[in-house]
Formats: sequence, C-alpha cells, structure tokens
Amino acid sequence: MRSELCNRCGTCVGLSEGAIVFGDKQGAYRPELRSRLHPGQVERIWNACSGHSFSFPAHREALFPDAPHVHPYTGAYRNLSIGHAVDEGIRSAGASGGILSAVLLYLLETGRIDGAVTTRMSETVPWEAETFIATTREEILGAAQSKYILTSVNEILAQTAAFPGRLAYVGLPGQVQSVRKLQQAGDPSVRNIDWVFGPFYGNTLHFSSVKSFLRSYGERAYRNIRRLDFRYGEWPGSMRIEMASGRVIELRKFHANYLIPFHIVRNSLYCTDFSNEFTDLSGGDAWAPVYEERGKGYSLVVTRSARGQALVEEMQREGWLSLEPIGEKEAIEMHSHGYDFKKRGAFLRIRLRRLFGKAIPDYGYAPGAIPFRRVLMEGIISGLFLLAGTRFASFLVEQLPPDTLGRLFEKTRTRWKRSTRDIKRKDLVS
Repeated sequence: MRSELCNRCGTCVGLSEGAIVFGDKQGAYRPELRSRLHPGQVERIWNACSGHSFSFPAHREALFPDAPHVHPYTGAYRNLSIGHAVDEGIRSAGASGGILSAVLLYLLETGRIDGAVTTRMSETVPWEAETFIATTREEILGAAQSKYILTSVNEILAQTAAFPGRLAYVGLPGQVQSVRKLQQAGDPSVRNIDWVFGPFYGNTLHFSSVKSFLRSYGERAYRNIRRLDFRYGEWPGSMRIEMASGRVIELRKFHANYLIPFHIVRNSLYCTDFSNEFTDLSGGDAWAPVYEERGKGYSLVVTRSARGQALVEEMQREGWLSLEPIGEKEAIEMHSHGYDFKKRGAFLRIRLRRLFGKAIPDYGYAPGAIPFRRVLMEGIISGLFLLAGTRFASFLVEQLPPDTLGRLFEKTRTRWKRSTRDIKRKDLVS
C-alpha cells in the first residue's frame, strides 16, 4: 500500500468493507487503512493483490490452455486483426476504433450481459474518473475513450458482488490480473463477471499532470474544471479542458504526451503487461503509417479466449465490426516501442530495484539475455524519469508554452526512437 508496487487497482478498497479508502486522489492517491481488518479480510486482500505477485505462466495455462498461439510479448492469443466499429457514432466516440465500446453494446443489446463495469469522467466531480456499472447504451458511450489519470476500477467490487445480473468488465492489466486472481479463488465479488476486456497499457499519470497542465496556461484552480477529455475530437484526439469560465484549453494528444515523464505513476515502470494479456479480448491504437494516414482511428484487436474469438466473428457477421487479419510480426512491430518498454525495460528497472534492496514484484517469468546496448540505454531512460519526477523539473516546464513544449517533445521523441530503433528492436520480434 505504501510502496511503488501499488498499482492503485482498488482491490483492497473494494474488499475491505470500508476499512481501507483512497486518500488524496488529487495527490499521492494511496490506499489508507482507516480501521482494523480481521484476519480473513487480510488473507483475502493479500491473495487478490496483483501488485506484489501474479504468475503469468500459471494464469495463462489456467485461462487459455488451448490457445493456438503464445508469444512472450503478446501473451496467448487466437487471432490478431486491425479494425473498427462499423457504426461511425461508436467509432468516433472511442479513443481509436471504438472496438471495446462496440463489444459492450453488442453484449448488452443481445441480452448476454445486464451491465458493464467501465469508467467515465465524473458528472459531479468532472476532474475525477469514476468507475460504475453501465446498464444503458448511453452510459456505455458516455464512458468511451481513454482516461490517462489514476483510476481504481476495483473499488467497485462490493457493487459487483451485489449486482443482480451478468457483467462485462473493462480494466487495465493490474486491475484485470486482480480480478483473475479472485476468479481463480472463487471469490463472490467477481461471480457475476462473465467477460473481461481491456485496452493496451503504456502508463498512467498522477492528477498532478492535469494541475501542471493548467498552471502552464495560467489556471490555478482545478476545481473550476467543467469538463476534462484526454482524447477529444478526431483521432488521435486532444487533451481538452473546459473551465467554468467558458475558457477551453486544448492540446494535441501527441503534444500533451510531454507530461508523461514528469507525472508518471511509478508502478507503470514495473508493469510488464502491455497488451492486457489476461482478457478475453484487448485492443489498442493501430500505430502504423498506413492506418494513421487514413484518420478516423483503427484498433489492433487481440482475441485470446475461444468465446472472445467467437464473439468478434459473430459481430463481423452481424455488421458490427470491420476487421482485417494481421500477422504476428507486423502486430509486434506496430507496438515495438511499447513492448520494449514493458518486456525488457520494466525487467531492467525491476533488477535495479533489487540491486538497491527494494521490494520487487514476482511475475513468474523473466526475459533471457538482453542486449548490453539496451541495458545501457535503460540507464539513460531511468535517469531521465528520475530527474523529470522532481518538483523542480515540473516547475521549469510549466514556465514554457505547452504547444511549444509539446512540439519539441514530439520531435525529440521521434528522433530518439529513430536513433535507438536498432537497439530496441534487436532480437525483439524473434
């Protein structure tokens, strides 16, 4: 709860019957013990926590024993494809191709679920993300798009236990892993969850990213936010804040990425699951020129369970999804930067923690030999994150115009990716 291994999944809060709560969601956002837990609660919460341990090999074998494909980066899968929701309203509402929104809507409208655990920006506290059980088409569409600030989805476990019907669940890797641990244990909190979906995952940011963004534009009071979007408008979208005064602040997504090194949640650096490997189906932006040039948004879709594959095939036949198959090599290269960051970089950062005698997570697996040049490169990356994480660094960047800083960040990042392309991709696909 107090370490950098806490991913704020919310499981301890959701299972504690009020004994644990999240304090200061606009600050450190850590779970805090408010009253005594009995031994049974302690064991239940500890066993469900994905922050300290989650065996990738064991859960892969338990969940997808007959998967025809297994890759150390993508996990087990049945099929890889590129596509989007056919309904333009659903597609434009989503962060990329609207796949997850379409899947939830299809399951709801065909009567296979009665609700969906998903996340939206709060209507009463518009600067906070909140998890709820969506039971209508309007609610599902209202929860579309990415939320890049901390959200503890599993706080809702007490509600899922009491929900009178079948549920689909959408979460980030650490949240999904905790749900899978609870399902394996037969916990009543997840007995209604029939489907598990999720987006690809790079990192999460502290709310300080929003406060810093506002200060760069001369706004101090985040409580004057009337609406907050992270992927507003045409793909790939923009970070957009509407203030109570009527002022609108907007910055292209790729430019707003300058906030990442200054406000990243440390656990993001130790998470090794980029493609949400333990879902029935997961999806992420199709980052490739051939799709980016078309606009509108395309998703890379990974189906893992047999029923997940059957579902997307049915949705294709019924005219809900447009999908084209893609090869494994192409799919990995499309997200090579992310896979390198998670499957090699994260393990190098975990080794560094061990070297300094800090607690490390146990994922049940580790990479083989990592090229020495990649190890050296990680020293630079980790050093930059360390420096950028200081308050002084945040203060300095707030003195610069965000649009100028964003363009500089994008150009620098592009050049960095090009210059390190061979290092990062060496032995990556093979």
